[in-house]
Amino acid sequence: MLGIAIAATATAAIAVPVAGLLGYRRLRRTAHAGRLRITSPHGIEESGFVRIGGIDQWITIRGEDHRNPVILELHGGPGATNLIFASRTRAWERHFTIVRWDMRGAGKTFARGGPDGQGDLSLQRLERDALEVTQHIRARLGVGNVVLLGCSFGSFVGLRLARNHPELYSAYVGTDQNINAGGRDHTAYRALLDRLGTAGKRKELAAVTAMGPDKSAWSVEDWSQYNKHTVGSDPLTFDTIKTVVVGSLLSSPLHSLRELPAYTKAMSFSQRVAPESATIDEWAEGTTFAIPFFIFQGERDVITPPEPVRRFFNDVTAPVKDFALIQDASHFASFRHPDQFLDLMLTKVRPLLTSQPITR
Repeated sequence: MLGIAIAATATAAIAVPVAGLLGYRRLRRTAHAGRLRITSPHGIEESGFVRIGGIDQWITIRGEDHRNPVILELHGGPGATNLIFASRTRAWERHFTIVRWDMRGAGKTFARGGPDGQGDLSLQRLERDALEVTQHIRARLGVGNVVLLGCSFGSFVGLRLARNHPELYSAYVGTDQNINAGGRDHTAYRALLDRLGTAGKRKELAAVTAMGPDKSAWSVEDWSQYNKHTVGSDPLTFDTIKTVVVGSLLSSPLHSLRELPAYTKAMSFSQRVAPESATIDEWAEGTTFAIPFFIFQGERDVITPPEPVRRFFNDVTAPVKDFALIQDASHFASFRHPDQFLDLMLTKVRPLLTSQPITR
């Protein structure tokens, strides 16, 4: 639910008409493009639009060996494609086949159809789309099941898929995991009030206090302001947005300069689905999962704090489960420290996958 905050930072950077910035972008894009080349004999590198849910949606499939376990990544935002992080996560592709999908209202999917071509934008619609994408991947790659990786806002959809369709997935991994408790938990809200008070930000403190802790009563503008204050009040989160997110966007070899404004517009457009998530009660929806269940969370995440996530995890029943903190990380933990995340995937998740029969 960081669309507006990211969009504001990215728009400011994109709007700066500095020749040096464009030169830096060219150099970085060239370097990243070289790094992204897949030349291994069993490698796979595909991208294009697929008809999902009645509209064209962008899907990329990348990996050094198509026989590796497949990961379907559900990005956050809402509306914030993870495709910009491809060069940061290049090492993941040596051990997994990574499927990245620009959901309706995000990235190249949004750019293709524009605001009027996204159709219904709701959590239920995103869940149905994700099921179609899953079936497309299974058919295209000839696999029986895939690893489900829920990131930030995408973890709302991910948990529902993992609960309701375990036959399609070999494991669930959540990072920047959102856990809502039907409005009962105010951990992140109270922490924001404390940070604003400590910093002497009286105007911002008054604005957030006036919103109240009941997120289901917030307007889209309230959500936007809350997210801006959350990002701006925490140095690690702000640095991550600036260097990891916006830096990746500006240097992505998979996005042209012309596509960058669409990235930010998509996040602003998709913000309308954020309030729907406020009423979710993950405990009521279910704590029993029929597949291995993992959470890898940033230890200093102020947006989706690890404390309520840990409480939910403790109540989860699953064949195998594990919880780990990514050190020196706030939100976007897996992209700030992709090496730590990969190590967790290789030591905790992949050994289970290699022991499971997969039809190819």
